[in-house]
Amino acid sequence: MSVQKKHSLSVTVITKNEEDRIRACLESVKDIADEIIIFDSGSEDNTVSICKEYTDNVYVTDWPGFGKQKQRALSKATCDWVLTIDADEAVESQLKQEIVDLLNKDNIQETSFKFKWGVTIYGKILKHGRSARYVTRLIKREGAYFTEDEVHEKIIAPKGSVGKLRGYLLHFTHRDFGHGLEKSAQYAWLGSQKYHRKGKKSHGLVVAALRSLWVFFHIYFIRLGILDGGIGFIMAVRYATGNFNKYAGLWVLERENN
Repeated sequence: MSVQKKHSLSVTVITKNEEDRIRACLESVKDIADEIIIFDSGSEDNTVSICKEYTDNVYVTDWPGFGKQKQRALSKATCDWVLTIDADEAVESQLKQEIVDLLNKDNIQETSFKFKWGVTIYGKILKHGRSARYVTRLIKREGAYFTEDEVHEKIIAPKGSVGKLRGYLLHFTHRDFGHGLEKSAQYAWLGSQKYHRKGKKSHGLVVAALRSLWVFFHIYFIRLGILDGGIGFIMAVRYATGNFNKYAGLWVLERENN
């Protein structure tokens, strides 16, 4: 049973083979959600059965890409506000209370809210570097939509001001080191294809290498990833490598299509 609020809340999640993480995700929102909507793209484990313990709104579909799949889930939402989270994320207690307090206001002037993305990896919550950036995940439903990007999709909120909450959205991004490598490679290749589809140019492999060096410097030094210790170093290198692979993949696509 959800907490009583003056404004209702839909929670949308997309899934595939997330039986080890989806329960923590849904447990973190079950008390504040008026409805939970799940779009699964063909899980071969117990993800769907676990989701059905929390909601009847479980849809099993094909996989059209991140943006289109999240838009499908959003289109099923019926509440005043929508919290869109991933299966490997969880709302920590402070953020949960802030959301409840917000939705108990008589009038909410903002149309979207950002909060910090607390990447939790190898037992540590990273509070610096790119991992601690703000992400927009709570939006007024009417007029909101997702871009159709294959990866790194964006949610476009209705026109209006953007608020900030102080709590963390925990992101359990990698199951283990190997999974981190696989995920980085997958996102890089999807990014290559997205950029190629949009007509973006790679400007060559030397530029790709320089871009990756800048990404490392920006994350590790300017955004203080160095303060996250050895894991902060690993993550800065991984982001830099992923950035190089994305533009190198774009360079290959350009050559193949000339």
